[in-house]
Amino acid sequence: MCPGKAEGLVQAENQSTETQAGRSVLVTGGNRGIGLAIAQAFLAGGDRVAVTYRSGEVPAGMLGVRADVTSMEQIDAAFTEVEAAHGPVEVLVANAGITRDTLLLRMSETDFTDVVDTNLTGAFRVVQRASKGMMRLRRGRVVLISSVTALYGAPGQINYSASKAGLVGIARSLTRELGSRGITANVVAPGFVDTDMTAALPEDTRKNYLATIPAGRFASPEEVAKVVTWIAGNDASYISGAVIPVDGGLGMGH
Repeated sequence: MCPGKAEGLVQAENQSTETQAGRSVLVTGGNRGIGLAIAQAFLAGGDRVAVTYRSGEVPAGMLGVRADVTSMEQIDAAFTEVEAAHGPVEVLVANAGITRDTLLLRMSETDFTDVVDTNLTGAFRVVQRASKGMMRLRRGRVVLISSVTALYGAPGQINYSASKAGLVGIARSLTRELGSRGITANVVAPGFVDTDMTAALPEDTRKNYLATIPAGRFASPEEVAKVVTWIAGNDASYISGAVIPVDGGLGMGH
């Protein structure tokens, strides 16, 4: 057997062992909604899961670390706690985000900058902190939770759409910087998802949204979670810099 082939087999065997043994996974904003479904999916797969949160309860079986992604000091403290309990973060899911929806002419500069600081700069902060451990391990998975509005656009969401579109640039630049270190970075872009937020929408608004979705329904949080766990797994180890829509055909590749 040639040395190159032998090395490849050993690397594949090591990856399989790592997956079976469970990885250190961190999901930001992982105690509710889509983030909770993602965290639960990794936990069900045998991984050691930690979540950051600002309020609410910590999901059973997970390590909860209180942290605001707009604070580098809080992020560093959270990672230090996770590393002490679970080891270096091997899978990072940057999910934490906020909305401040309003039309352009009514949108204040604070409405814009707060959303960008949380959704985009917040992702930068956690990615930068996680990459240090991943580079030492020479492996890692970064998954950025974006939105169909990132490339499709949405009225009243100039701030949100801009912040979510920026995640594509992070993933693709990170891929070019760290791809040779065994680190992948991908974007998952959900459309409308059945969460408490969409459940609270007026019935007419829900019907209008549903009429635009070729699938004729909203996604479940679990459907988004399954895509995230797949892209973070060994079967997707040769995929990086991709944008994967989970939107029932709404965006049509935009």
